[in-house]
Amino acid sequence: MMIISACLVGFNTRYDGKNSFHVVFEDLVKRGKAIPFCPEQAGGLPTPRMPSEIIGEGGHEVIEGKAKVLTRDGKDVTENFLKGAREALKLATLIGADTAILKSKSPSCGCKYIYDGRFCGALKKGMGVTAAYLKSHGIKVIDSDEYLNEFC
Repeated sequence: MMIISACLVGFNTRYDGKNSFHVVFEDLVKRGKAIPFCPEQAGGLPTPRMPSEIIGEGGHEVIEGKAKVLTRDGKDVTENFLKGAREALKLATLIGADTAILKSKSPSCGCKYIYDGRFCGALKKGMGVTAAYLKSHGIKVIDSDEYLNEFC
């Protein structure tokens, strides 16, 4: 069993109120192989919401208290992101998931690259908060773009 970013299966959970639907991910849910979730919503953030980026290195540093997650207008949403990560792990544990397919580049779900904190569209190597938290608890995290490149 896996968990998967809800936006990938068509839920309008992204910051802009849209989704990142792909039929490959929808099929995983339809076949009972994955359960969708959105850590940002689980952390108490609304949809739509102001875009957020990690200010500092990445998700591991957010977890360690060495970095923050801020919205474009400067609001600190670090606690929401940490709560969402904890809720994602609860779900994974509840359903016995050992893998998570997570939305690329997201400050929550990014597994390989995340936006660099300047809100200009530039990327840096790193993981989002939920991806880092799940990985640190033994859950395999897979970047959604990488998954599509491998299986499509």
